[in-house]
Amino acid sequence: MSDVTLIIGDRRHTVACRDGEEPQLRRLGEMLDRHWATAARASGGLNGERTMLFVALMLADQLDEAERRPPEGVGAAMLEQVAERLERLAAALEN
Repeated sequence: MSDVTLIIGDRRHTVACRDGEEPQLRRLGEMLDRHWATAARASGGLNGERTMLFVALMLADQLDEAERRPPEGVGAAMLEQVAERLERLAAALEN
């Protein structure tokens, strides 16, 4: 086990992780920190807990948007072809 200290906003957080996971944990901490200033303004700067909630909501919104978007390089024509093939497969299974 290792300890990693993350600086998010103006606060330090020490988090335990498995050996080898330190770089990923630091990247995630940096991601949170990048959103901190915007989240602090949105939360009215009331407290760190509320600000972290806004950071989480901002990241959840990005995740939701990414999950709705087709993978990069997949155009509408390809999606249409896949949909048609799935419809033909469904029809064949019904028969």
